[in-house]
Amino acid sequence: MIIAIKPGTAQEDIKNFTALLERRGVKVHYSAGTSQTVLGLVGDTTGISEESLQAHHLVEKVVRVQEPYKRANRAFHPLDTRIDIPVAGGQVRSIGAGSLGIMAGPCSVETREQIVGIANSVKQSGATFLRGGAFKPRSSPYSFQGLGCEGMDLLLEAKKETGLPIVTELMAIHQLELFDEVDIVQVGARNMQNFTLLKELGRCHKPILLKRGYACTITELLMAAEYIMAGGNDQIILCERGIRSFDNFTRNTLDLSAIPALKRKSHLPVIVDPSHATGLAWMVPTMAKAAIAAGADGLIIEVHNNPEEALCDGEQSITPDAFDSLMTVLRKYAALEEKII
Repeated sequence: MIIAIKPGTAQEDIKNFTALLERRGVKVHYSAGTSQTVLGLVGDTTGISEESLQAHHLVEKVVRVQEPYKRANRAFHPLDTRIDIPVAGGQVRSIGAGSLGIMAGPCSVETREQIVGIANSVKQSGATFLRGGAFKPRSSPYSFQGLGCEGMDLLLEAKKETGLPIVTELMAIHQLELFDEVDIVQVGARNMQNFTLLKELGRCHKPILLKRGYACTITELLMAAEYIMAGGNDQIILCERGIRSFDNFTRNTLDLSAIPALKRKSHLPVIVDPSHATGLAWMVPTMAKAAIAAGADGLIIEVHNNPEEALCDGEQSITPDAFDSLMTVLRKYAALEEKII
């Protein structure tokens, strides 16, 4: 249920009204827009009469939300959410609400020379975040699973040298203690509906990059975000990374229509992973441009200094030179979309 407060209402009156609502057994989500203050009621609202609320002198309008996701719903939060990540020197890297975030780096951390070299390269080209896998979920138990704790140490070393905030994937709850210095925690497609993990991340005070499962609907993605937000963590970045279809020419099928759909339904920033979506390095630049043109708030791109020798997903990784050329073009696309890069 959403309550639109009359313009000009004093903050003290809104505070008292909120306390009254909470005494009736619901949680109240406060959202102040440029011209409208909205109170979103979360919980069992069946015992709350719309007519009685509408009669209150502070209330302009009452609307029941039909979608099962509440906190992630744009109706609860009309303005776009921006995720701000502090970095060294008092600066901030942002994603959403007009700020374009570019995450780049290898699928997997392999050596110090590899990750630090790529980090310096993508930073010089304009990347705002360093991505890299320390723990890798693989379809085969015999495939390279990542360096684990050693990989985390190398990521942090690259962060220290370049100043780039890091994005890396969490696979299990017991790994959380290793993520204290990680700036954005990634939840992979395979874990999108690991509800126990999502609940735990709701108690985490870090931004979460939530990837869409390869057989999950848009509503299911938003419900996964709702699990995290219900625990109190509103810092969520949604990621479209391709879904499975009947066609096997590409690794997955990039659902570009998910970008405007998610941005219409939700206030959360939306980024795209063209590397996992296509599985083909030569397609990545084209799909990256298409994603920005469709309104994405950012990209997460796999970059490797020697894709032929990569221990993981080399066929979908572009080289640092290719990434540099892509960034030159993306700046023009971002300017057309009136986004900062």
